[in-house]
Amino acid sequence: MKSEDLVKQFYSESVHSEWRRLVKNPYHRLELNTTLHFLEKYLPAQGLILDAGGGPGRYTLELAQRGYQMVLLDATQANLDFARRMVRRYGIQDRVKEIACGSIVDLSRYAENTFDAVICTGGPLSHVLDPAGRQQAISELVRVVKPGSPLFVSVIGRLAVLVVILIESQVELDMPHFELLRESGDYHGERGFTACHFYLPEELLGEFSRPDLAILELAGLEGISTQHIREFNRLARDEKRFSSWLQTHYRTCTHPGGVAMSEHMLIISRKQK
Repeated sequence: MKSEDLVKQFYSESVHSEWRRLVKNPYHRLELNTTLHFLEKYLPAQGLILDAGGGPGRYTLELAQRGYQMVLLDATQANLDFARRMVRRYGIQDRVKEIACGSIVDLSRYAENTFDAVICTGGPLSHVLDPAGRQQAISELVRVVKPGSPLFVSVIGRLAVLVVILIESQVELDMPHFELLRESGDYHGERGFTACHFYLPEELLGEFSRPDLAILELAGLEGISTQHIREFNRLARDEKRFSSWLQTHYRTCTHPGGVAMSEHMLIISRKQK
């Protein structure tokens, strides 16, 4: 099965779990809240935003509720059907202008310089295994955003995945795919997840080092809390200490070490005028 078909199958079968993933506990909310922190920092006060590869629409909902006009695009029809129901449930039909089926590799349905911002969060770029395909996706995301406007892309980190194998799945150390994953970041859905390219931060920076982009920030969305799920959720019960730790998180999430070890990395750039 082709990698793009593996991805569609995986997300078609996990719509509800993906919708709940970012809000199911304090640790998973950290990815959502840190992403929103940087969106609030760099988004214009208003405008039309493309949520590219937006899955069942969690960020479309969050931003529509903040008053933005949204377009949601995803390759999985089941995600889009679910998103339409959520749009009706939350009464944001007037702010969600389109829910469309498509790939981040081909945004030809949209004209150049259409959007006031583009977000591609949660790892859609990681699910493009072909390096040329990833470059094409980045070019398309850049093409459709207006000059001077921000582009937000988050990917899944390679070092964090290796730590997950150490903690939860040491049997994979004996499997043929492990060396390929470790050395290249490529994973073809052999065990427990779908086809994915896991990034190193220097690789991500390299792909976005383009004449038409200015890189603004690179952040680790889980940062130094990565894989400390039980400890983080327990700490969230103590309001004072949790507040102190969140301050620590936001002060360290752009440190190169915090970025490198994070489960998800967010790169923020601006299209050059």
